[in-house]
Amino acid sequence: MSAATEPVTPAKRRGRTAAGNAARAISSPWASVVAVILAIMWTTPTLGLFITSFRTQKDIQTSGWWTAFVKPWFTIKNYEQALFGGSTSLIDYFINSLVITIPAVIIPLMLAALAAYAIAWTKFPGRNWIFVGIFALQIVPLQVALIPLQQLYNTLALPSFWQVWISHAIFALPLAVFLLHNFMKDLPGELMEAARVDGAGHNAIFFRIILPLMKPALASFGIFQFLWVWNDLLVALIFAPSRANAPLTVRVAEMAGTMGGQWYLLSAGAFISMIVPVIVFLSLQKYFVRGLLSGGLKG
Repeated sequence: MSAATEPVTPAKRRGRTAAGNAARAISSPWASVVAVILAIMWTTPTLGLFITSFRTQKDIQTSGWWTAFVKPWFTIKNYEQALFGGSTSLIDYFINSLVITIPAVIIPLMLAALAAYAIAWTKFPGRNWIFVGIFALQIVPLQVALIPLQQLYNTLALPSFWQVWISHAIFALPLAVFLLHNFMKDLPGELMEAARVDGAGHNAIFFRIILPLMKPALASFGIFQFLWVWNDLLVALIFAPSRANAPLTVRVAEMAGTMGGQWYLLSAGAFISMIVPVIVFLSLQKYFVRGLLSGGLKG
């Protein structure tokens, strides 16, 4: 006598089939081939620019970058001139980018973590409406706030670096609070209850329990914010227009306009601006993936 089996409903059959089809499509050899082709198409121009940055001006003007594989001849003088040359000298702008980016990442991370904890794990009237309002701020384009912020900064006579730090923090906070709140909300409440039973207050719970568990989420948003601030041009042009405070992106944009014919310097400057974001992403990649895929501790 055969054992009774649970009947498969049409809804279950459709859901199971859709999930199975999606899984098979993603893991199929054709999907891998398409992914490889897209990766090659995406990286080929970058590879060409990278090779161009090591070629001499004469070679760039007389032959394509792909000829370097046949007649390899490279030099690092392009990078030396781009970094320390009298007319370019990117080293000062590189330092300015670091000075701008590091505080512009730390400030919104600290404020967003505190705000997300308050909304997720403390009870006060209107917290849900506050969270909805913060979420809604993400749809407001930053260009709307540029002129009012500039007027406010001029009234307060803030230094240029502070203007850039505050502006980037303001623009990053809605997304940061939203992401960190969703991550915190998935943490088991038993941890907080056990800590309160042991006499821990909000400060101890936040710094000793929440923050260590938040490393993946903090790293994920930190990478997003770092890449955004490092590659930003609009905010830097408005709030740090002087050459003494301008970041690397401003100078590279100037080189594209004033040195469009000097590809050996422009390509070297482009890769100088790329090296730090690449290092940051590769060093924090494991946290980045965990922060995107994980929603806290799962039982």
